[in-house]
Amino acid sequence: MDKNRREFLGAAAGAGAALLLADEALAQKNSSIVPLKKKEGEAIRFACIGVGGKGESDSAEASEFGDIVAICDIDESTLKEAKEKRFPDAKTYTDWRKLLAEMGDQIDAVTVSTPDHNHAVISLRAMRLGKHVFCQKPLTHNLFEARRVAETAIKMRVATQMGNQGTADPRLRKNAARLRAGLVGDVTELHIWTNRPIWPQGGPRPAPEAVPKHVHWDEWLGPAPTRPYGPGYHGFAWRGWWDFGTGALGDMACHTLNMPFMGLDLRNPIRVQATTSGHNKDSYPKSSTIVYDFAAFGKRPALKLFWYDGGRMPEASLFDGRKLEDSGALVLGTRGKLYIPGDYAGDDGVLLGGVDIGEVKYPESPGHFQEFVRAMREGVPAMSNFPGYAGALTETVLLGNLAVWLDGPAIEWDAKRLRAKNIKGLDPLIRGSYRTGWTLP
Repeated sequence: MDKNRREFLGAAAGAGAALLLADEALAQKNSSIVPLKKKEGEAIRFACIGVGGKGESDSAEASEFGDIVAICDIDESTLKEAKEKRFPDAKTYTDWRKLLAEMGDQIDAVTVSTPDHNHAVISLRAMRLGKHVFCQKPLTHNLFEARRVAETAIKMRVATQMGNQGTADPRLRKNAARLRAGLVGDVTELHIWTNRPIWPQGGPRPAPEAVPKHVHWDEWLGPAPTRPYGPGYHGFAWRGWWDFGTGALGDMACHTLNMPFMGLDLRNPIRVQATTSGHNKDSYPKSSTIVYDFAAFGKRPALKLFWYDGGRMPEASLFDGRKLEDSGALVLGTRGKLYIPGDYAGDDGVLLGGVDIGEVKYPESPGHFQEFVRAMREGVPAMSNFPGYAGALTETVLLGNLAVWLDGPAIEWDAKRLRAKNIKGLDPLIRGSYRTGWTLP
């Protein structure tokens, strides 16, 4: 173990030490990142796939720590603006496959900031080429993809990170360390809710329209089934369609569930059940309530997690007179409660029930993207790396959507084998399907 890694782990002493990589076996495997062989002062070379929306900030952040040598976007207007105003020296592409084929030996790392259904195919292809990968949340579109990208990161010994930026927030890490230290007692229930969806969801498809000249529709569809272009796909509202997004749960749980996942090892649920407002299996429902069961793990007892979206909320009586914000997390322990309002579970926790939270230690972050850069240069895994953290978090999140699809029946889940023990016919949802030319590598 090198000096930098020893010093980093030493700084994580105390209750928060186990936060670095909660799964010990994966931590061991993931410690074998091969750092970039760069001379002092030599820049990291980034290719940014998706440079509009969240891709605008992801590519901007990458440019602070290296050179953007290639950019890709299916929207020529977005691509042109990024080229002219931000990255004049970057080569431009509308098909990420061509970018990787032509620039593979000229890039060190890739940022993936596309709609969810393209995350895995791009990340896997880049990692297979030995590239380090930063990918937006949720890490993948289906459960099998989450497992595959985690395993591939280990195999290829590359640095990885998911774009759930709140992971680096010291308040989130402090709250997670509080849970690990048992300062609210044994946790029995979690209640997590969001104001999403804030896009149209739960209705019919838009009427087909001609594809705008600046949009490369086939490349936008990528691995998804072919369908006509319509308003409300490209842009923002793709999140509400099963073929492209992961609904309110996928959009926000990698943020709002992040803190309790970190603090309570919320991996490998054993049971999940959902009730929804109803849906047509094409667009996600307008609202959902999802209940997860987790078996005891280590010193943590078994617990239940309740998720609410689309205006559904926990019972007000749980909050001891406190006002419920539009989104947040409530942790119920045997000694007290911890209420964290907001989307990212990183706000200062509100103590309910009279327990003294006390002080805890936790590993501080130099910054979310800085962790990714450090992983590439020094081999120290980022907190939200694919094998040790982000893959498992994404699996937990996306299992909820499997229950949403069924809308009623409970799923007895075999996490090791990625299968429902009591319900047949779910494999197409668990593993996905891919158009020719866009399959998983």
